[in-house]
Amino acid sequence: MINAKSAIAILSVFFLSTFAKAQLTVHKMISVGYTYQNQSFGEIGGKLLFLKNDDVIYRLGGSALMGSAHSQFAIMPKISADVLLNFEKNVDFNHSYYFLMGAEGTNKYFAPKVGVTLFGILDLTGGYAFPIGNSGINCKELKGVNVNFTLNIPTVFIHDMFK
Repeated sequence: MINAKSAIAILSVFFLSTFAKAQLTVHKMISVGYTYQNQSFGEIGGKLLFLKNDDVIYRLGGSALMGSAHSQFAIMPKISADVLLNFEKNVDFNHSYYFLMGAEGTNKYFAPKVGVTLFGILDLTGGYAFPIGNSGINCKELKGVNVNFTLNIPTVFIHDMFK
């Protein structure tokens, strides 16, 4: 069983070795979404998007999962790392969809995931969550099928909207 520290170390080494090879552009995004993990959670947070060209895009994010568990409001911190792939080479901004693979982790579970994203803005992913330690929120264990629907809003878009 992989623990949270090992997962973070593996993802960090992967991303840092990739960044050492090329000059990357960084874009900030605000993310809002829905997560189902044996119960429903709303999600709000931020992500950093790293790219050299748009064939392969990397994202790192942090957010808060918020929901009701046994009539009590619960909040969990979540970190995520994604790789977005589009196999059409030498096409700059005209990519419309990407295959997405990544992982997310909270203080209650770790979940590898796969899915698709439209322009890197609208994500639909699914995976399987593995519990970490005492993983229940008010006695409900967070393991099994994991589904995420997320809207990633670039901060540049928000800035330009209010000019």
